[in-house]
Amino acid sequence: MPEVKVTIGHREFEVACQAGEEHYLQAAAKLLDVEATAILGQIGRLPEARMLLMAGLMLADKTAGMEEQLGAMEEQQRGLERSVAALQSEIDRLKNAPPPEPERVEVPVIPPHVADSLAELAARAESVADKVEERAAE
Repeated sequence: MPEVKVTIGHREFEVACQAGEEHYLQAAAKLLDVEATAILGQIGRLPEARMLLMAGLMLADKTAGMEEQLGAMEEQQRGLERSVAALQSEIDRLKNAPPPEPERVEVPVIPPHVADSLAELAARAESVADKVEERAAE
């Protein structure tokens, strides 16, 4: 079992770990060292056990906060997954639905003002034709 030297709060410790776990131990020790160094900067010299306890508690508090955030994000993800499933279900329903019945839409080919103008022209043409007939009858 390899032994690794780690520094926490300006103090060196020798810790045993499983073979191949040295990197993880160093990373964990670094996190603990950051907290211990912050405590020492605020409070000053502390007994080793107290420094380690306080640093561990600070890390535990951060971990609990992150776990809470993770839980909230997982719940949000489950909500999004439910929304996606509902939308996919609606898409599938619409794809499988029969096409809607066509609607009959009537659009006038000749706008009303053009029809009025043509009616007026027809009336004038009839009037001119009547006058021509009257002159021809004379």
